Amino acid sequence: MFHLVSHLLDRVFASWALCTDRSFSLNSEGAERMATGAPTSDRGDAVEMEDPASRFQVQKHSWDGLRSIIHGSRKNSGLIVNKAPHDFQFVQKTDESGPHSHRLYYLGMPYGSRENSLLYSEIPRKVRKEALLLLSWRQMLDHFQATPHHGVYSREEELLRERKRLGVFGITSYDFHGESGLFLFQASNSLFHCRDGGKNGFMVSPMKPLEIKTQCSGPRMDPKICPADPAFFSFINNSDLWVANIETGEEQRLTFCHKGLSSVLDDPRSAGVATFVIQEEFDRFTGYWWCPTASWEGSEGCKTLRILYEEVDESEVEIIHVPSPALEERKTDSYRYPRTGSKNPKIALKLAEFQTDSQGKIVLTQEKELVQPFSTLFPKVEYIARAGWTRDGKYAWAMFLDRPQQRLQLVLLPPALFIPTAENEEQRAAFARAVPRSAQPHVVYEEVTDVWINVHDIFYPFPQPEGEDELCFIRANECKTGFCHLYKVTAVLKPRGYDWTQPFSPGEDEFKCPIKEEITLTSGEWEVLARHGSKIWVNEETKLVYFQGTKDTPLEHHLYVVSYESAGEIVRLTTPGFSHSCSMSQNFDMFISHYSSVGTPPCVHVYKLSGPDDDPLHKQPRFWASMMEAASCPPDYVPPEIFHFHTRSDVQLYGMIYKPHAVQPGKKHPTVLFVYGGPQVQLVNNSFKGIKYLRLNTLASLGYAVVVIDGRGSCQRGLRFEGALKNQMGQVEIEDQVEGLHFVAEKYGFIDLSRVAIHGWSYGGFLSLMGLIHKPQVFKPHGAEPPSSLPATADPRMASGCTKPRQQLSVGG
Repeated sequence: MFHLVSHLLDRVFASWALCTDRSFSLNSEGAERMATGAPTSDRGDAVEMEDPASRFQVQKHSWDGLRSIIHGSRKNSGLIVNKAPHDFQFVQKTDESGPHSHRLYYLGMPYGSRENSLLYSEIPRKVRKEALLLLSWRQMLDHFQATPHHGVYSREEELLRERKRLGVFGITSYDFHGESGLFLFQASNSLFHCRDGGKNGFMVSPMKPLEIKTQCSGPRMDPKICPADPAFFSFINNSDLWVANIETGEEQRLTFCHKGLSSVLDDPRSAGVATFVIQEEFDRFTGYWWCPTASWEGSEGCKTLRILYEEVDESEVEIIHVPSPALEERKTDSYRYPRTGSKNPKIALKLAEFQTDSQGKIVLTQEKELVQPFSTLFPKVEYIARAGWTRDGKYAWAMFLDRPQQRLQLVLLPPALFIPTAENEEQRAAFARAVPRSAQPHVVYEEVTDVWINVHDIFYPFPQPEGEDELCFIRANECKTGFCHLYKVTAVLKPRGYDWTQPFSPGEDEFKCPIKEEITLTSGEWEVLARHGSKIWVNEETKLVYFQGTKDTPLEHHLYVVSYESAGEIVRLTTPGFSHSCSMSQNFDMFISHYSSVGTPPCVHVYKLSGPDDDPLHKQPRFWASMMEAASCPPDYVPPEIFHFHTRSDVQLYGMIYKPHAVQPGKKHPTVLFVYGGPQVQLVNNSFKGIKYLRLNTLASLGYAVVVIDGRGSCQRGLRFEGALKNQMGQVEIEDQVEGLHFVAEKYGFIDLSRVAIHGWSYGGFLSLMGLIHKPQVFKPHGAEPPSSLPATADPRMASGCTKPRQQLSVGG
């Protein structure tokens, strides 16, 4: 798509030399009101035409010339795409006399390969200070092709790759059971497993992974190892939950929601599968969770294993028909898609249980549901944003969110609250009578805001001592101060004694627990990183929590540590001047940082924390080894320059500019404003841009100035900053972009404000259209690559959170 946009920009910009603003104006007030319900912008942003002699004219290119430029750009990008390792797993070696302290597993793309694979490196116990130790990337798998033949994925796999934004091939994720050394992963349209470490020791040469055969038709998705018994693993097949024994090959279907029909209309139910909205807007890609412990029954070695899962009924969700990407097929694909204001799926949390005998054979399976219908217990819950189990298996937990996304509840559900699925009301009543009166949901935490709640993963429950009626946990909360920070919370679990055989109607604060204590661990006008898979690491022995955040500057991510026992000093562990993404080892003695800056391509280094054990908070990171050094930039790559300015509304904004590579004194260059501008995204920061945004450098090499501005609505600046666009999408964002353009024009002197194009994807495509409508005197052509142009058809979660309820909307408002 970029070569087309670049060509269009060339052609259109070349024709501007003698044109006036009026010839490009789109000043239909009706169109503007339809788009946002806002009045037409004033003409205070009108731009005077530059003297034609002062205009820099971009060289015209033929299609072949443009193709050559793009191919050269992509070739150069290969020089700096280091295929960095990721998804790290530390395993500590117990042989104190051996030369290595850890074996480090990860996914990566070895030199000369085109697909991701499972790799490992050995971390030495001792290193020489004067030498740079570069760790070897070693193959775990011997001559293994993980990508399906001809790269053809199943429909389910292809859709998941789209939701996860996966551009790589091969092994893209894996599950690992540390005690047994078991690895489980999807590859080549099948499932495979291998072992390293555990009781069998560590391998010394690559191994052949073993394929797990199946009687199931269709792909086995979302495979997970049972944490309580690694002989078992689970997967999703045809929208239902299955379990299998790796050692014996036994397979058992646990749920029976899906009928296996070819029609979307006739088969609306699923079990254990995250729906489109949950995947796309809440970054939850699974719909089931293993209980980490087993319940032992009797003296014959029988045990019960449990899985919490989400059951979904999409029968009332609208079906849309999308033309197939393979146009020669001349058919459409059908999907359930909840448009803004329409009905969402009906949801419920259930348990799947199965019992095994002493030989590991499955002898009984059972589906369980809540003692009262989910919609009765939680009538205002629209989304199950996250779920899981406490480590001792005493409670399943879930994060419930209402439809406006302004109230989140963190709820505990004891397994005793679930009863076997009944065949009739009489049987259901008998099951309900067996539920203890003390078994009930516990709402241990609640977050409320008038903006919207940004869902994240950070919830760390501590083990609950036997007999105690309290739960202590660490939670990140953005609603309390407007900035995401860590809190240590103690909630009191007080059973009220419910008779679940009686009709039930919950009160406003039903099941809400008193908060005994809430300790602030971090504070200030900066953010703990919690979204997009960010983690915290809690060392219960030293009472320390490690987290990533923006305490030093909103432009850089760093690793920090703070005590949760005596909150106070926050210590930074990573080097300033770079933006870092970190992973801690399981015993908290090492961490890995994948870091870069605007001018430095990515590096991946291993650090060891050193210092006195009686002062663990102040242990200092010491460079230990390198996994990847920064590649050399292509000769024509010029990094952008970061700037900041204050708006008329007294808000400091950050931007970056790619200067034209051949700036001529006194010449004004045509300018491209690259925008996103919506929630959840930050474009401007001190990380390397030469990979993902290499096309912006290519435009600069052609003679364009390229400007990028993070205005109000973008993330990492607090909830109020991000929520400024609520109920006025496409307005405050455009105002900030235009102010930024005038700032850079005055600061740098080579911006031609009479020749400004606006370009963006997704929400940036929407803003590109809004820029043309609201500021036709500023913006000329644009590249709106697929825009979310009207809230009526936009991403349902964004539209629900960023706009008024549909019944309050005017057309497109």
